[in-house]
Amino acid sequence: MSILLDEKDFKNLILIGDKVLIKPKTPSTKTKSGLYLPPTVSENEKVLLGYVVKVGPGFPIPSVNDDDEPWKERSEEPKYVALQPKEGDQAVYLQSGTIDIEFNDEKYVIVPQSAILLLLRDEGFFE
Repeated sequence: MSILLDEKDFKNLILIGDKVLIKPKTPSTKTKSGLYLPPTVSENEKVLLGYVVKVGPGFPIPSVNDDDEPWKERSEEPKYVALQPKEGDQAVYLQSGTIDIEFNDEKYVIVPQSAILLLLRDEGFFE
């Protein structure tokens, strides 16, 4: 399934729940020895690599009513358990369960956090 978005829609894009927007890294079309691979080879891969572009708010936490503590301020805003991926991370993710979208002739995928296997965050990790 593929969805096309307009430019104005992309900046207003809000991901729901545990969803992550990833820009897939283009797979190599050559082997190390120099042979060209057909496109079906990369399409059949089950694990892919990409860059995290946007992240949803996370998993919602049910609100707790504190009727016995009237002095506490009440807030109707939902609370969330944050997701582990952050914008700019590299992600290794499973292809199954992803949704493809296209924006300005560039392909993106929407992935649930549970499909992400590994994150690489470069914040001076190798220093």
